[in-house]
This record gives sequence, structure tokens and C-alpha cells, in this order.
Amino acid sequence: MFASAFLSATLLPGNSEAALAAYLLKWPQQLWPALLIATVGNSLGGAVTVWMGRRIPTGQMPRRVELLQRWGSVLLLGTWLPVIGDALCLAAGWLRWPWRRIWPWLILGKFARYGLIALASHAWLVH
Repeated sequence: MFASAFLSATLLPGNSEAALAAYLLKWPQQLWPALLIATVGNSLGGAVTVWMGRRIPTGQMPRRVELLQRWGSVLLLGTWLPVIGDALCLAAGWLRWPWRRIWPWLILGKFARYGLIALASHAWLVH
């Protein structure tokens, strides 16, 4: 599950949501460890994408990145969104935001993603 979550947060496609849901359907009592493993893996994968963004030479700021500058690192809550989340991490790296601004929002966004998957899996089990 860690590997799936990690790869899903990089620019590579992944299936971490399905892996977490399948795991929880089989072992529902392992909710918190599974949620922690998926969140950590996905957050570290997001950090790799931020790191890749830091490797892109700075130049003229694209219009969409200006939006990030205006709203700030709180937009990293959206890192859980497919495709858009990867772009947010890449842009945060390109903007050279300090890690102390990135980490809290990135982790919270990733946790929210897997929390919703866990809730949906639990609700499906109950009904």
C-alpha cells in the first residue's frame, strides 16, 4: 500500500485509493495503520514532486502559478485531487516555497483524501 500511495503522488499514474479500499474491506480493524501508511507514502511522493519542481529553472511566471502566489500554500490542501494535486506540488517546488509552508498543507490534503476513502469503505461495509 505504501508503494502504491507513493507512486500515485508522483507524476506516475497509480491506484492507491483502490489499494486502500481493498485493504480496509479485508481488514477493517486496521483503519488507522492503513490510513497512516497511505498518508505517509502519498505525502512523501508529493515531496518528490515538489523536489522535481525545484529542479525546473525559474523564468517568467505562468498565469496559473500567479494564482498560487496570491492564495499561498493553503492551496496545497488540494494535493489530494487527481492531476491537479501533482501540478500544485510541482508549482510549489517551482516557486521555491520553504518546506515549513508546504508540509502541513500537503500532509493535511493527503490525509483528507485517504480519510474520505476510508469513510466510504466503512460505509460500504456497514450497509
